[in-house]
Amino acid sequence: MNDNRPALAALCLTMLMPSLDTSIANASLPVLAHALGASFAQVQWVVLAYLLTITALIVGAGRLGDLLGRGRLLVAGIALFTVASLLCGLAPTLATLAAARVLQGLGAAAMLALTVALVGETMPRDRTGAAMGLLGTMSAIGTTLGPSLGGLLTTALGWRAIFLVNVPVGLVNLWLARRHLPMARPATAGAGPRFDIPGTVLLAGTLAAYAIATTVGRGHALAWMAAALAGGLAFVAVEACAAAPLVRLSMFRDAALCAGLATTALVATVIATTLVVGPFYLARALALPAGIVGVVLSCGPMVSALAGAPAGRVVDRVGASRVVVGGLAAMFAGTLLLALLPSGLGVAGWLAGIVVTTVGYASFQAANNTALMHGAAAAQRGLVSGLMSLARNLGLVTGVAALGAVFATASSSADVASAGAAAVARGMHRTFAVDAVLMGAALAIALAGAWLRRGGADDPPTGTLDAALKPSSPPASPRTSA
Repeated sequence: MNDNRPALAALCLTMLMPSLDTSIANASLPVLAHALGASFAQVQWVVLAYLLTITALIVGAGRLGDLLGRGRLLVAGIALFTVASLLCGLAPTLATLAAARVLQGLGAAAMLALTVALVGETMPRDRTGAAMGLLGTMSAIGTTLGPSLGGLLTTALGWRAIFLVNVPVGLVNLWLARRHLPMARPATAGAGPRFDIPGTVLLAGTLAAYAIATTVGRGHALAWMAAALAGGLAFVAVEACAAAPLVRLSMFRDAALCAGLATTALVATVIATTLVVGPFYLARALALPAGIVGVVLSCGPMVSALAGAPAGRVVDRVGASRVVVGGLAAMFAGTLLLALLPSGLGVAGWLAGIVVTTVGYASFQAANNTALMHGAAAAQRGLVSGLMSLARNLGLVTGVAALGAVFATASSSADVASAGAAAVARGMHRTFAVDAVLMGAALAIALAGAWLRRGGADDPPTGTLDAALKPSSPPASPRTSA
């Protein structure tokens, strides 16, 4: 494994940087609003511009990497992310900052989509799980460290430092990636299928409309949702007719792929519950001070970071399918524990449920990512990785919106922030009861997907999506699908 360490270090740093920037600006929003003379609603676009761009473009970035070379596009993404970070740090106005965050999100989309895809090209097959677990650890560290690092940098050096800190890190990352990751162009580059621009534009618009409907578009949510539905139907129609579609619809006939994407979305939806419910339950129902609430909330991501690498090693030893099922079973048990949690157990009871759920989550992530990458055709790993990230992002935004509504309704309060302790506790129990049902469904899907998987092997042989991804044509040699 020694020969692979520099490449793995490059991939870990590539995963850490965009994960960190997902949350690093959150703690600095009040300072940003004051410094740039903006309202809170306006300054939220510093965060939303970044997240919306990633969600809208991550599938297209993955597919473009398949066509042009994943290592080459990853380096371009790191370079764009680094330059955009510099522009963010120098931005004179909110509009300029938001525009630079869009560019940063474009670079992050390439980084997030292609990092996982490149594991198969840089690590031996029997160490893929360990690498996936380590990438999961980097993602969790970035998400956990973001708010505290952002607050520290803002206090010590001003808000511009939260973006400028990426510049030296990005330069190191560029050097590592350029030196140690594969930079070869695909054999079909130039002669293979063209990039599907109409499909990419339609999918990006559809996803952006859906994300806006579930976040800042509440006053016009139905209109945005209708736009997303219309865009989705148009996307399917265009892809069905395209000679070289962005997403070949026949690939969804593969049971393992569909099961992996569906469970990814369901798991992300459940994880979003802890973000919505946790702060209110700890502050209102358990009456914890704000500082302690922050410490308790950080325990979940910390457990995920600690569990990621060991979970990956278990995947390599016992197989991805078994760990997927075990991880989902742990998440089901954890959410059920929280749904039935007696209030008298206090913080200890909350942490017990969160630890069980989070260990299950880390195990699922490492195993599911490994299984999907093992099953992906060599020429489609970027696309499949992009679809995985998209499923996770859509699950998160759906969970925040839908389960936030469940929590508010179950608490019988128009404003949960002012609800009584008993009402908030009731809302928490009922919301996690819904989560337990979702985890039961995810577990059933995973079991069905494993049962339907061709060959009966624990993990799919490399490239089992080839047949689904090929158009109808005479048989060709393996791994030549467009």
